[in-house]
Formats: sequence, structure tokens, C-alpha cells
Amino acid sequence: MEQRSNRADYWRANLKVLFGCLVVWFLVSYVFGILLVDTLNQISLGGYPLGFWFAQQGSIFTFVVLIFFYAWRMNAIDKKFGVAED
Repeated sequence: MEQRSNRADYWRANLKVLFGCLVVWFLVSYVFGILLVDTLNQISLGGYPLGFWFAQQGSIFTFVVLIFFYAWRMNAIDKKFGVAED
């Protein structure tokens, strides 16, 4: 019975990290890059409007950071629950 509880806790932790990453992805790509683009374009970053920057470079940088964050966090969760690959 404890093994089922351990599996459920593992998947709960996994889904929590996944949901957090998806929220950040949605905010950066859709909200900042599309919905708030006119508001953000009033701010300049490196000579470019911030809304444009989020729609182009900012979202790509954020996605790469999310990939590394997800890998780092899942490795920690795997170790915590004893399912690490190393």
C-alpha cells in the first residue's frame, strides 16, 4: 500500500512541476507575446520594444531555461523518491 502512496506522491510532484512550467510557457508565449504586446511595446529593451522582444527572443530564452529547470527539478524529485537513473 505504501508503494501506491509513494507513486501517487511522485506523480503529484511531477505534475506540479509540469503545470508550473506550462503556466510560465503560456504567460511568456501567449500573454506577453500576444495579449500584452501593445502595452509592453511602450517599454524598450536593447533598443527594441519589449513586446516584440518577448514575441521573438524572450520566449525562446524562456523556453530554453524551462527545459533546464524541468530537467534539474525532475532529477531532484527522482532522487527524493528513489527512482533516479544514476
